[in-house]
Amino acid sequence: MLNVDIYKNFGHFVLDVQFSAGAGISALLGPSGNGKSLVLNTIAGFIKPEEGYITFGDKVFWDSAQNINMRPEERNVGYILQDSCLFPHLSVRSNLLYGRKKECRYSLVDVVDLLEIGHLLDRNPRRLSGGEKQRVNIGRALLSNPGLLLMDEPVSSLEEESCWKILSFIKKVHKTFAMPILFVSHSREEVEFLADQTASIEQGRIVDIRKKPVRLK
Repeated sequence: MLNVDIYKNFGHFVLDVQFSAGAGISALLGPSGNGKSLVLNTIAGFIKPEEGYITFGDKVFWDSAQNINMRPEERNVGYILQDSCLFPHLSVRSNLLYGRKKECRYSLVDVVDLLEIGHLLDRNPRRLSGGEKQRVNIGRALLSNPGLLLMDEPVSSLEEESCWKILSFIKKVHKTFAMPILFVSHSREEVEFLADQTASIEQGRIVDIRKKPVRLK
């Protein structure tokens, strides 16, 4: 369980957010400029709030009362951005293996097969489509053995067909690896397709939290 209760005054903007996210796929939904990416950056450890706490399972990422501030590399969080962060001078295979943890729960073969990128392994990232780059980004994040995946609008720059393919792959990642995911988007359609829980954010505050009804078989 991810628990977030944070306050940060940026001067021109105040972030004051409280929510919890379980083992499924959770989403932060809202227009640009309302604090979605700031929330992810505080969870990842790139922004330090002023008050509150962030916990994940038995880990305390940050707690103002206890004066705890775990370094980003200690939080064991995978972070996937909108734009590709692949190294252009390395092959897809080398990009996947860059930063791979020895204790990773998944093998390269497991990840490659799930994301259907075996035919791309010897290619240079410059020769990949936007959707292919995002699949490789997801694979590289998984091979770093994260306990939690953060995704900051990972499909917003893709054409519609590629967008829905990547969303389907994200579902497969969660189902196959039981990976908790926090997904950020401005698209209600995307989060309704993907997320078990959606928290709507406006002007730095959570204004609504909705859980998808469980369908009985």
